[in-house]
Amino acid sequence: MTREQVLISAAELNQRLDDGERPTILDVRWQLTEPDGRAAFERGHIPGAVYVSLEDELSDHTVTGRGRHPLPSGRDLEAAARRWGVRDGSPVVVYDDWNRAGSARAWWVLTAAGIADVRILDGGLAAWSGPLESGPASVAPGDVTVAHHDLYAGALPTLSAEQVTAADLTLLDARAPERFRGEVEPVDPVAGHIPSARNVPSTSLLDRDGRFVADVPESSGAVGVYCGSGVTAAVVVAALTAAGVDAALYPGSWSEWSSDSTRPVERD
Repeated sequence: MTREQVLISAAELNQRLDDGERPTILDVRWQLTEPDGRAAFERGHIPGAVYVSLEDELSDHTVTGRGRHPLPSGRDLEAAARRWGVRDGSPVVVYDDWNRAGSARAWWVLTAAGIADVRILDGGLAAWSGPLESGPASVAPGDVTVAHHDLYAGALPTLSAEQVTAADLTLLDARAPERFRGEVEPVDPVAGHIPSARNVPSTSLLDRDGRFVADVPESSGAVGVYCGSGVTAAVVVAALTAAGVDAALYPGSWSEWSSDSTRPVERD
């Protein structure tokens, strides 16, 4: 993919709306300290946007053994996407208001399911200078069909716990440096990182305005990315993809890896 296939600027989105185009706009506000973004959405959102719950619609918490944010099934995602008004052949724009975490997760999940033309609003809601709407949203149901019912084997590559230690894999850890080093661990019961991983915090691939930078870490061979539970790792995957670098996501990430006491842990 090219940068233009992964990202859309606020100026381009505004121009498309002025031209009468009607992409499906999804508001995916989520952060660790405020996982439910609906109240923020209702206080103000891009006109025509629909709120998407990362916890309830972009994850399947009935799945066990695959980390804190297991991927949803394609069938459940299809039903949700139709509720959001997503239509076959119509573009989708996703945005958030915190470090591109929610929008990157939505981009990854929808793209892995086989939904075409999904782009992240570069810079998030802060980049939008147009008017905002308040209150809940109501849209006509969509008719999108999901091509992949198992997102762990969908249109984007994934890694299992057994695959992340492959000798020819460049493994990137998207968490904050202090979590990577094992100095603190605010969420999972074990601190540290997967042996051989390199720390590339997801925020290091965003500029001060929250836009994706063009320069990404150099790597050779296959590239894999993980984080705490597969959410912010999608930011790194999106940044690499926009730069023309293919990268596989380890969806279970540290929350899955560290749940098994037989797996090795490094701290430094």
